[in-house]
Amino acid sequence: MINFELDKLKYTTSNNFFLMAGPCAIEGEEIALRIAERIITITDKLEIPFIFKGSYRKANRSKGDSFTGIGDEKALKILEKVGKTFGVPTVTDIHESDEAAMAAAYVDVLQIPAFLCRQTDLLIAAGKTGKVVNVKKGQFLSAGSMKYAVEKIYEAGNKKVILTDRGNTFGYQDLIVDYRGLPEMQSFGVPVVMDVTHSLQQPNQSSGVTGGKPELIETIAKAAIAVGADGLFIETHPDPAHAKSDGANMLQLDLLEPLLIKLLRIRQAVI
Repeated sequence: MINFELDKLKYTTSNNFFLMAGPCAIEGEEIALRIAERIITITDKLEIPFIFKGSYRKANRSKGDSFTGIGDEKALKILEKVGKTFGVPTVTDIHESDEAAMAAAYVDVLQIPAFLCRQTDLLIAAGKTGKVVNVKKGQFLSAGSMKYAVEKIYEAGNKKVILTDRGNTFGYQDLIVDYRGLPEMQSFGVPVVMDVTHSLQQPNQSSGVTGGKPELIETIAKAAIAVGADGLFIETHPDPAHAKSDGANMLQLDLLEPLLIKLLRIRQAVI
C-alpha cells in the first residue's frame, strides 16, 4: 500500500492493491470522463484505491505522424476535471524538466517514462514539485539500479516515490517480466507497481506501430499480485482497436471488472 498521504486516494487503510488505470492518451473530454466514471464505479464497489491515468502528450512515438496529443493545456485541463468531478487523484507523464511545474498544477502524480528514468534533471524537477513521483523502470535496467532514481528524488526533498516495472527488453521486438524485481524494488521502502499492459508491448515493429499481446494481461496481472505488488498499472479503453495510442496492448474496458475480481481473490490468498 502507498506509504504516504495522497489526499484523494480512497480506502487507504484497505489491504487491497491500488490501481492506476485509464486510457494511454487523453483523446478528448467526453471519452476521458466516460472511462473514469466506469472505472470508479468498479473500484468503488470493490474498494480498490484508484488513480486515473492519462498522458497529456505522447513524446515517445515510433513514427513522426503518430498521434501525440490534443494540446498540452487542453489535455491537462481534462485531467484536472476528471480529478475534481470524481474526487480521485490523477497521474500523467512528463518528458522535460520544464514540464514538471506545468503538469503539477493540474495532476496529483507525475510519472517519469521508462526511457527517461535516468534523467537526473527531470527526476529532480519532478521531486521539487512536492507531488508524488512515479518512476517507470527502464526496460534496459536492472531492478536494483532503480535505487538511484529513488535517491535522486529523495535528495530533491521529496519522499513520495513509487516505482513501476514495465518489463525488460528481450531481443529487439519483445519484453519479458522478471518478477524477482518487484520485491527487490520494494526493499527500497517504496510502493512498487506492475505495469501490466506496457509489459506486453512488442516494440520496434517494421510497420512503425508498436504491437502487443493483450491476451496475456490476466496472466501478467495474476502473477504480479501473487508476488505481492502494491499496485497495478493498466491502460484501458472502450474500443482499443480505435484508440489513438497503444491500442495493441490495452485492456478492453468491459473486461476490467471481472479481471479485478479474480485479482482480489489472489490478493486475499497471499496477504
